[in-house]
Amino acid sequence: MHSPSDRIIYVKLAAVTMIWGGTFVAGRYLTGALDPLLAASLRFVLASLALLAFMGCARIALSRPSLRQMGQLAILGFFGIFFYNLCFFYGLQFINASRASLIVALNPAVIGLASWWLFKERLGAIKVIGIAFCLAGAAVVIVSRNPQVLNPATQTWRGDLLIFGCVVGWGVYSLCSRGLNQSLGPLQTVTWSILLGTLMLILTTLVLGRVTSEAIGSLQLPQVLSLAYLGVLGSALAYIGYYDGIRRIGATRSGVFIALNPLTAVICGALLLDEQLTPPMLVGGGVILLGIYLCNKPLARGRAMGI
Repeated sequence: MHSPSDRIIYVKLAAVTMIWGGTFVAGRYLTGALDPLLAASLRFVLASLALLAFMGCARIALSRPSLRQMGQLAILGFFGIFFYNLCFFYGLQFINASRASLIVALNPAVIGLASWWLFKERLGAIKVIGIAFCLAGAAVVIVSRNPQVLNPATQTWRGDLLIFGCVVGWGVYSLCSRGLNQSLGPLQTVTWSILLGTLMLILTTLVLGRVTSEAIGSLQLPQVLSLAYLGVLGSALAYIGYYDGIRRIGATRSGVFIALNPLTAVICGALLLDEQLTPPMLVGGGVILLGIYLCNKPLARGRAMGI
């Protein structure tokens, strides 16, 4: 049996990943309107301001990490903020929101494999089958969306590769936070990682000359709302909820909820971006969900038995 506190965490993580499903649609609104690097920088400037404003209103002081902790936070900022968002915004220039979110659905499988490899977490036969289902489901969705995806002449492979970079970056961001979440807490860990990642984005954007008055002045209401959604909800709020889940129930069990991303993004893409919703995409999404369930079922059972 799961405790009431666990059920609250499950609801929170479900809400977080549904918010993340909408980030792919918001990101598509920005493609073509803003340079990807500038869009990523503006997103996390808003996220940083939102976090600092929240801490100020709550009278929570920003902690002073040790030198070692600062190095770990810089790694989180690089992979979870800088690298992830470059892959995210550049990837969405090549593929649509539904396709991107379904590639990101591989996150739980990657996190589970990395936990087994790096931290020696148990990986039984059922979990291996679940991971295979995750990969097979994603492959069904990707190939059914565009049968030419395996053709080197097509541009979609670039988008697929870039969005898979998001999976790698998020895996590092999830797994390398274990000690910091316990010592600093989710709020401080998220705030520092976002501040450091935002600094990396801003410096790179300035050095490459991507900040122009024309680009800022060309923003219209849909783009402004998309940036606000990405920065405040999709970054500041959602990152705290996700890290709190990792601290309480672990990276693998928290990562399973990322399966809700594609479902949200597919629905939003069909409603808001007029993207086609096909039966193979739904079948592939169902296979991914089944695989993720199998990946985590042994862990949930073991915890319920007190193992």
